[in-house]
Amino acid sequence: MAIERETLQWMYRNMLTIRYFEERVAELFAAGKCFGFVHLYVGEEAVATGACANLRKDDYITSTHRGHGHLISKGGDLKLMMAELFGRRTGYCKGKGGSMHIADVELGILGANGIVGGGFPIAVGAGFTAKYKGTDQVAACFFGDGASNQGTFHEALNMASIWKLPVVFINENNFYGISLSQRRSMNVPDVAARAAAYNIPGVVVDGNDVLAVYEAVQEAVKRARAGEGPTLIECKTYRYRGHFEGDPTVYRPEEEVQEWKKKDPIPRFEEKLVQMGIMTEDQMKQVRAEIAGKIEEAVKFAEESPWPSPEEVLEDVYA
Repeated sequence: MAIERETLQWMYRNMLTIRYFEERVAELFAAGKCFGFVHLYVGEEAVATGACANLRKDDYITSTHRGHGHLISKGGDLKLMMAELFGRRTGYCKGKGGSMHIADVELGILGANGIVGGGFPIAVGAGFTAKYKGTDQVAACFFGDGASNQGTFHEALNMASIWKLPVVFINENNFYGISLSQRRSMNVPDVAARAAAYNIPGVVVDGNDVLAVYEAVQEAVKRARAGEGPTLIECKTYRYRGHFEGDPTVYRPEEEVQEWKKKDPIPRFEEKLVQMGIMTEDQMKQVRAEIAGKIEEAVKFAEESPWPSPEEVLEDVYA
């Protein structure tokens, strides 16, 4: 598998951007500066990065309650994202949506979603639109292991399969639906096994290996653009932090967390980049400093942005 140097370097920068953004949000949330629930993507950076590296600007994604990584990977603006978390008027949703509802239709980001399994019908609708219009656009639908137990999952896979819609279903299996272990919520070891019921490809990959994710999604996107229909890709990964900030995580052993941290996707990729001669340690150090600076610029933008006025409370709502 030959991947261009620029793409590999983008992957590294993107994973670091997600990690630094999320770690900073954790600090800001603890300090009372971010509002509402916050579900962080720390540990899962390789999935969104490897997937979105295969997408064009005019392709679509649907996201989840744990969506910051997806948004960043599809080109989301860090300043507008941070301002939204701060509840400021300059945020993506004018400070009214918060972490779980950020969208940017111009970038094909059809929205994060606070409803578990809520992205499936939206992604299928986007895929149907692309097929109806005769474009070669693709919709990537990110979802967790818990969402695969929702009725919308099965309805979406069935419809996408019947109509051969250009949808790539990307499961981020971090083994816990909130606090419930996958072992206790489904009777199959792999979410991807469920693809067989709809006669579509089901693939399992190491979700902490950005190159493995990239390769799997590359093939799925190729199939989708060629009119061959959907693919279900299961990326086995792990969230280092709780389901939400403040979650005591008493449902999982600390030994398990530490074992997964040994497979952290970022150090693994750094090692590969050095071995491949793509980047040096000094270059990576420079990138880290640059990205840290951009995160602080986003924080400064958010802190200096105005609050929404009380008169705006009923704007942009249906009823």
